[in-house]
Amino acid sequence: MITRRDFLKAGLTAAGSIIAFGPADALPAPNNRPERTRVAFLADTHIPEDVNDAYRGFRPCQNLENAIPQIVSASPDGVVIAGDLARLEGKPGDYARLKELLTPLAGKAPVYMAPGNHDDRGNLLSVFDKAPGRQNVPGKHVTVTDGPPVRVITLDSLMFVNKVPGLLGKAQRQWLQDYLRACDDTPTILCFHHTLADGDGDLLDLPRLFEIVRPMRKVKAIVYGHSHVYGFSKYRGIHLINLPAVGYSFGDAHPVGWVEAELTARRGIFTLHAVAGNKENDGSVKRVTWRK
Repeated sequence: MITRRDFLKAGLTAAGSIIAFGPADALPAPNNRPERTRVAFLADTHIPEDVNDAYRGFRPCQNLENAIPQIVSASPDGVVIAGDLARLEGKPGDYARLKELLTPLAGKAPVYMAPGNHDDRGNLLSVFDKAPGRQNVPGKHVTVTDGPPVRVITLDSLMFVNKVPGLLGKAQRQWLQDYLRACDDTPTILCFHHTLADGDGDLLDLPRLFEIVRPMRKVKAIVYGHSHVYGFSKYRGIHLINLPAVGYSFGDAHPVGWVEAELTARRGIFTLHAVAGNKENDGSVKRVTWRK
């Protein structure tokens, strides 16, 4: 078995379950562009109930408010928020505020939300109570979203509320292995919250995850948050895409914002939209080609 440290040495520098909020159950590819789908990826919104709550000079509610018109203007086929939706402990008021802020998007495209370590799964579901595509995985929220030409599988890495590390767990890993063996070869993207590194606050069962997905050539990329850093790396041809935070950064060198993705069966094109923090690379584009 390859170790987590081996992965770190190989160049690893986290999407959770998705709860939909909007008019559709999938990431559709409209008839006028049948060979691509466009997704707005966000992470670490850290929305508090109090709109004036601030951290490091950033106001998470204001940052999301500034991002929403950009996302609406981009007309994505779907929106995915990869964890840490709430400020710290996933209180009901945090999700009520998040729902209010997301309302302008709800009629435009489906919005999917993944729990992170600062979320409370029960409170989240009490506010966002519809979960299309939900799979039967004990103790976890897992969803499959088919939107040709790609499939998005979201995995739940939430372990404990307001404690840093993440874990997929045996039942979820077994489900993933069985599903990947049975599904067709549609290019597949995995989403969950936690980072892919060797620290105590990262995804603790990372080696077991890669034992599953490494031989599954249909898995093309993993999109995740947690670090509040924007970056790209690869492991054995699988693209690893670390999303910037919407709420705040941990360092002045990093952007705060969201990522617009155009996905096809062969590649992905990712554009950074910085709304705060370091805006030096706002509008920068990263093109990646899926492994064959």
